[in-house]
Amino acid sequence: MRPLGCYAMEAENVESMDLESLKNLVEESIEDLVLEKMGSSLDRPIMSIAREVLLGGGKRYRPILVIMAYKAAGGSDYREAVDLALSSELIHTATLVHDDVYDQSKMRRGKPTIHSTHGISHAIIAGDYLFSLGFQFGAKYDERVIGKVRDACAGIASGEILQFEHIHDLNTKPEDYYAIIDGKTAGPFASSCSSAGMVAGARQEIVDALWGYGIELGRAFQLVDDILDLEGDERIGKPRGTDVHEGKMTLPIIYALTMLHGQDREHLKDVLTNFGDDRLHELVQLLETAGSFEYSRVLVSNHVERALEHLQALPDSDEKILLSEMALISEARTN
Repeated sequence: MRPLGCYAMEAENVESMDLESLKNLVEESIEDLVLEKMGSSLDRPIMSIAREVLLGGGKRYRPILVIMAYKAAGGSDYREAVDLALSSELIHTATLVHDDVYDQSKMRRGKPTIHSTHGISHAIIAGDYLFSLGFQFGAKYDERVIGKVRDACAGIASGEILQFEHIHDLNTKPEDYYAIIDGKTAGPFASSCSSAGMVAGARQEIVDALWGYGIELGRAFQLVDDILDLEGDERIGKPRGTDVHEGKMTLPIIYALTMLHGQDREHLKDVLTNFGDDRLHELVQLLETAGSFEYSRVLVSNHVERALEHLQALPDSDEKILLSEMALISEARTN
């Protein structure tokens, strides 16, 4: 299998790229990978299913972060990091396929989920296949990097189990929430960034700074996702209130359960216990009364600020500026 750097990125000058250009290159490289696998009699049957989610769009934050972190850490040849970039995206996509099965989600990025169109068995196999591809791309690196990839996958799995344990649990605490999102979202962000630093041969101080940046960025990213689930635009491909339907205890809800008392808390408890689309407006009003959205946005800003502080340990570069931009975009995004 050719490395990602042999695909669309090969002829491009990464030195002068902005975030959109990097995303375009990642998209082209994923398309080339799909085409290669569709040309293989061994891979074609499963890739014909997996490609539906691989080519279904997305922000491509993880592979973009890997390339930027590698360059910001002093890496000289971005092609040394592009296999790691693709590994991170393939593993992330595998988790999305499996998450959709667990959550019985019907839509992903505005399109039917794999299990909705092909059945649960096919979706599980497709997710397993994407995991195997992700590890194949990551296997070229040294033991430390492979360990980071493994730890990220373990964190995702444990975070999913913790989330299951707190479904519809109105006693969920903020520390429970952070344990879940650190496993499922922030940890993989941190692993991607710090692993890129290792591949660049950066000293431990830089690797640690990239880990801290990734953790804080991932926390901010997930908090914004949770706010958008309640206040976002359904045109982005995810119906509002999806997390509530699934019984997930996100921070805006946890905070409201803590702050509301008496009739308001009983009202909130009733809405959560007997939730339907027709009660979303009630829920949002109660969260506004509790100050949940304002509180969550303050936390997002705090996490972004800490992410930017971690970047101060890195030498000045265009990629360091792009990493800063990524954090600020994460805070302001609407999808």
